[in-house]
Amino acid sequence: MKKIIIAVVFLMLISPVFAQDTTPFYYVNVSIEKIYSTSQGFIVMYRTQKGVETIGVPNRWFNESAGRADIVNLPSGFNWPTMSIFYREGEFSNVRLYVHRSKGHITWGNVPQGTDVSSYFPDGDTFDLKF
Repeated sequence: MKKIIIAVVFLMLISPVFAQDTTPFYYVNVSIEKIYSTSQGFIVMYRTQKGVETIGVPNRWFNESAGRADIVNLPSGFNWPTMSIFYREGEFSNVRLYVHRSKGHITWGNVPQGTDVSSYFPDGDTFDLKF
């Protein structure tokens, strides 16, 4: 009886090793130059090797149960906002924005009322990051 209990306990201890998700997972982190809050989502200007690029993160990505996007408020201090884009098996998984709490920070901007920003937001669930 003791051997069976020991065997069951041993199997319970090593079974999580075989249940791990081994799909390749990596991320890209870029500095945010400016971020704009709009009715459709966030427009993010980020730094690349070639200069500054702009991309939109739709509001629906923040509200979905799958969570295509997260926003994390940075603690007060001298932290610079960043954007992390996560990929699983080479495909876009989700995006995380690390931004300042205060909308008065230099990286937050305002879009003039009536400006058409729909061209910045993708129709599907993909994210085309330019390096």
